[in-house]
Amino acid sequence: MHKSKIQQILDHAWNQYCDSFCPSSVQSKAAHSIMNCKSGTLGCNISICQDCDHTAFHHNSCRNRNCPNCQAVLKEVWIDQRRSEVIDAPYFHVVFTVPAELNSLIYSNQKLLYSLLHRCSAETLIELASDHKYLGATPGIIQVLHTWGQELNFHPHIHCIISGGGLSKDRKLKTCQSRFFIPAKVLARKFRGKLLACINDHYHSGKLCFSASCRSLRNSYAWKEWRDALYKKPWCPDIRETFNGFGNAIEYLGRYTHRIAITNTRIKTVTEELVTFMAKDYKNNALTKEVTLTNKEFVRRLMMHVLPCGFQKIRYYGFLNNRSKQKNLTLIFRIQGHRRFKAMFTGLSISEVLKQVWDYDVHICPKCGGNNMRHSGRTYALRN
Repeated sequence: MHKSKIQQILDHAWNQYCDSFCPSSVQSKAAHSIMNCKSGTLGCNISICQDCDHTAFHHNSCRNRNCPNCQAVLKEVWIDQRRSEVIDAPYFHVVFTVPAELNSLIYSNQKLLYSLLHRCSAETLIELASDHKYLGATPGIIQVLHTWGQELNFHPHIHCIISGGGLSKDRKLKTCQSRFFIPAKVLARKFRGKLLACINDHYHSGKLCFSASCRSLRNSYAWKEWRDALYKKPWCPDIRETFNGFGNAIEYLGRYTHRIAITNTRIKTVTEELVTFMAKDYKNNALTKEVTLTNKEFVRRLMMHVLPCGFQKIRYYGFLNNRSKQKNLTLIFRIQGHRRFKAMFTGLSISEVLKQVWDYDVHICPKCGGNNMRHSGRTYALRN
């Protein structure tokens, strides 16, 4: 099989990267999964046409969430499940970002502070939405953590899709108009206060680690000066889109949920030493530019965005929280009198999803065109 561009880069530079850095076990697993994806080393499924005896070998995917080749089906299944949870209300896309001064501390404490970003973003939205000045109800929120910028730099931020309708304390449904119901400045101040207060608590309880890039913050005076400077900076949450009557909000969010730091389509050229890829320059009206890095530097940046083992980058809050989601949705749909969408892919096999979404039928023989390709066996992954 022809190797993808990211696989080529890893083949060229993974050993160089390991010689200079010390990858974690989850980073090593991600890199080796991507390099072996659909290569045959992970095993394959064998199909034989019952009409012409043509034999086809389908190399297994790695299914690693960092692999650009393995997200398409997962994304479609996720979108289908979320579509069935849509209520009749506007939906909004909000992005919470943090000042660059926080980056080194966040990277040194990934699992702790990524979770904190999720929690503070959700609490900010829920507390303000519950205020009668804004919505007076608890909305449904889907959040996705991203850690990268266009040039693969470290840029942690949270994408949120929030409903403009929710349940009040007396279990009544309230909805807003088409405009986002919380002022951006109010949102920014609330988020800044929550996040910095929690980080400060972690500092005083000794939960934070400090890498070389933020070692000076171990000193209490330097910490106080750094923290106070962050309180004075303007924080700017980005309210990006409004989806009236929901529209394509879930499909829109689907672009973010299963996205990795960079896809093969953005990579223009790969040589044994260099890689060139396209990136949007948001400081220059989002114009597209070319970025060239050594393969080793590309791998270093790519590995920064491998999340800690077991970390849930997609989370649900408000009336969509996992504990009470079904009860809340049942009540909302009963109040509204209908459920707009139903999940189509529940109980379907991967081959059936491929047929429905891409009209690709695994039973069609590529040689004779008959509809009689049948699975006949499998080979298993090679063990080192």
